Amino acid sequence: MEDLLPPETESGAGFEKPTLRQFTIFLENRVGRLTVLLRTLEASGQTIVGLAIEESADAALVRLICANHDAAHACLKDAGFSFSTTDVLAVELPANHRAPLIAICNALLAAEINIHYAYPLLRGPSGPAIALYVDDRTFAAQMLIKKQFRLIGESDLKDLT
Repeated sequence: MEDLLPPETESGAGFEKPTLRQFTIFLENRVGRLTVLLRTLEASGQTIVGLAIEESADAALVRLICANHDAAHACLKDAGFSFSTTDVLAVELPANHRAPLIAICNALLAAEINIHYAYPLLRGPSGPAIALYVDDRTFAAQMLIKKQFRLIGESDLKDLT
């Protein structure tokens, strides 16, 4: 008889990391370069879920989350963009909180978890959401779940394509 792993283990059935994979794309700071990036992704059928831009005099870092990470990865690679990937947490903003951003920050503050950056998702599976890059994703996810926040995983974005 086969040994079955419980769903709580990473290699067990039904487990999904409560993270999204984010692209950080390096773009030269030239007119129209962002448009080329977005057209490349949209021409290949990608749905952009999150977008943030950090600009300097010579270059820009574009942080981007797509509904289908694997297809977007292949698209960016084929188009010759310079990029890396990072896991981020995505948290739905609960409608039952008067100040959901403060509630999320308070939950992480209580656990002494630093937020390095955050940006809104353009589309969430059930409404507004925020992407967070934090010190310790695993501990942050545990604390947010404990405080009744809903985290968004890769499978939650499949319906947005």
